[in-house]
Amino acid sequence: MTHNYFDLQVNGYLKIEFSSADETTDNIRLAFNSYLEKGAGAFLPTVITSARGNYKKNLPRLAALINEPYFKNKIPGIHLEGPFISPSAGAVGAHNPEWVSTPDTDYLKELNDLAEGKIILLTIAAELHGAEAFCREAVKMGIIVSLGHQLAGYSDLERLYQAGAKTLTHLGNGMPNEVHRHYNPLINGLLHPGLIPMLIADGHHLPPYLIKGIINLKGIENVIIVSDASPIAGMPPGQYNSLGNDIILEENGYLHNPSKKCLVGSSFTLADCAHFLKNTLKFSPQQIDTLCRINAERVVMSTGHPKP
Repeated sequence: MTHNYFDLQVNGYLKIEFSSADETTDNIRLAFNSYLEKGAGAFLPTVITSARGNYKKNLPRLAALINEPYFKNKIPGIHLEGPFISPSAGAVGAHNPEWVSTPDTDYLKELNDLAEGKIILLTIAAELHGAEAFCREAVKMGIIVSLGHQLAGYSDLERLYQAGAKTLTHLGNGMPNEVHRHYNPLINGLLHPGLIPMLIADGHHLPPYLIKGIINLKGIENVIIVSDASPIAGMPPGQYNSLGNDIILEENGYLHNPSKKCLVGSSFTLADCAHFLKNTLKFSPQQIDTLCRINAERVVMSTGHPKP
């Protein structure tokens, strides 16, 4: 069954990892086709924080596939989630802190060249030294800057917003389990009037009442639902190794690294998230289309990229 949703964050599918330097082109093509068939009508393959050598292998491979005629209008580009994120425990999530980098425009240009200019969305931590100037340069390159995997204060978010940042990567996740009661990335992001939060609607990353509450507070036009689909999405419950983590996929869909006490992406596709919005949160088909397609398209098109 095909869907017309637009997913801004897909890490892989059917045990195929978009961040791996070892995947074959045929495997990635299979994951692309399968996700387009069952998960969304368009999406951004997401590459998480990686070693430099990995980027040199997987970014050109992804770019070449995106250039294939069938994928050109369905996969408009790449979401680079890191390496310019917080290395701190909790904020770094399932990413390897050894591969995290401080904001470095030359490094970003190198990565975008490897990706043949296909980096559309970039997740960075707002509080890092040099993040504001770095954000301005990324925006000049036509890249949408999203803020996440961070310990950012409200003033950090505002500085980056003024520098051109548009969205918040999976708000409420990529942060420590225990935070200050007032000054924390969730509240800061929730209360910023300009930044658009992306939310993972699988019922595990955020409790259902919080998903609905954020949408009610921000407004239906100002939230984007993403899947954050793990490479383990589409697989049966069990134990796996993915994205450098030993993880467990529980019967209820909860996908986690028990030693790090963190989630490792989602077992849901965006179509699954839409199902959750309909059946658990009781959103209408039109509201779901807004959350799962229209708002994502609007953000991408706002930077001059064509509609997928």
